[in-house]
Amino acid sequence: MHGVSQQQTLSGPASLSGVGLHGGNRVQMTFLPAPPNAGIRFRRIDLEGKPEIEAHVDHVGDTTRSTSLARGSARVHTVEHVLAAFAGCGVDNAVVELDAGEPPIGDGSAQPYVRMIEEAGLQPQSEARTSYSVTEPIELVMGDTTMVALPHDRLKITCTNADRTGRYTQVFSVEVTSETWVRELAPARTFCFFEEIEALVKNGLIRGGSLENAVIIRDDAVLTTEPLRFPDEFVRHKMLDIVGDLSLVGRPLKAHIVAVRPGHGPNCELARRIVEQMRRPEVAMQAFAPPPRPAQGTSSGGSEADGPRPAVTGALDIMGVLKLLPHRYPFLMVDRVVKVEGNRIVALKNVTMNEPYFQGHFPGHPIMPGVLQLEAMAQVAGILMLRQAEHSGKLAYFMSAESVKWRRPVQPGDQLIIDVELTKSRGKIGKAKGVCSVAGETVSEAEVTFMLTEG
Repeated sequence: MHGVSQQQTLSGPASLSGVGLHGGNRVQMTFLPAPPNAGIRFRRIDLEGKPEIEAHVDHVGDTTRSTSLARGSARVHTVEHVLAAFAGCGVDNAVVELDAGEPPIGDGSAQPYVRMIEEAGLQPQSEARTSYSVTEPIELVMGDTTMVALPHDRLKITCTNADRTGRYTQVFSVEVTSETWVRELAPARTFCFFEEIEALVKNGLIRGGSLENAVIIRDDAVLTTEPLRFPDEFVRHKMLDIVGDLSLVGRPLKAHIVAVRPGHGPNCELARRIVEQMRRPEVAMQAFAPPPRPAQGTSSGGSEADGPRPAVTGALDIMGVLKLLPHRYPFLMVDRVVKVEGNRIVALKNVTMNEPYFQGHFPGHPIMPGVLQLEAMAQVAGILMLRQAEHSGKLAYFMSAESVKWRRPVQPGDQLIIDVELTKSRGKIGKAKGVCSVAGETVSEAEVTFMLTEG
């Protein structure tokens, strides 16, 4: 994103006072320099101990109408515009001191924060900057939102935005550099539709909102204290938010982000998936690379003429499982893949008393529901097919179960071993035979059919 190869911080402090958009409280905010590799940190100087929260997707809390960070009892709301300013201007390390729970909203854009950075000045640091390049496509579909991160040599964002009725459909695309950030995205102000205001107020939001810091759209009229800064200001503000939310991966990003009707929830989920890819490069190699060939001279039970050897790969830990399955708490039924051999996969699920279903199934006599054992079989079978490169990014839908037998209860403390063999795979349809066991004893079995579909 930036030609600078060294990390940067601020040369000195810069301050701004104002009101928070959602809380409406008066707040003083100061940007301060920080040492190399510190990242961006928010410091609540109004709280005991002056707790700090690192700006990382691991600390994201609520994403309703804005992005909030939480650590312990400390929280900071509506951080996306400040984060976008740092990312856009190439600031790697800084401390943001606040005497309330939300930065001052300014005029609803990132421009006031860019001016603070310009006032403070940039200071090169001794440590090298390490950006992250997306290595393979990541696709996300959440409600009306579709987002894709594609490999690219710089940060580029292409965005389409509209409301539910298709009003104000706008499209914009830009390579994000320090120059284009300041000129094309940072001035774009936040906006909302008039009919949303009542619900936002009822939910205790936008207490500091006014025409001084937001553009309001009422029917076909645009209400603002000044003319629109761009004909397509709304989509540009959505892209400003994307720059801020994706900075939560913790490193400058190189990717082409294609977004249709983005929002803070999907933005942060995409950031999580990028971090998963970043943390587990060896899992990607295991999942999508051809299996290693046996060393010469080893006994393989046959020769080259006998046809291809079955694929054998190592285990996948939970991060590898999350990379392939879209399921999340409380419906992820796989903790680890133990092994994969050709069309057979063995995985495990540690059943603990913390499972949410034990509250009602049954009080005083906790038993894992049999249908969740079926779900575990279907998820493990899905992993087997989703490992194949051509199925990457798809969803596995459970279609039917036959020859189902439950043989004994599964209780807290049991380790469920899920052994699944793919018996049929034709196009998008897969069939598999699954057996769940505990301590070598079969507890359930079934034949499951599932369908792969685009996410």
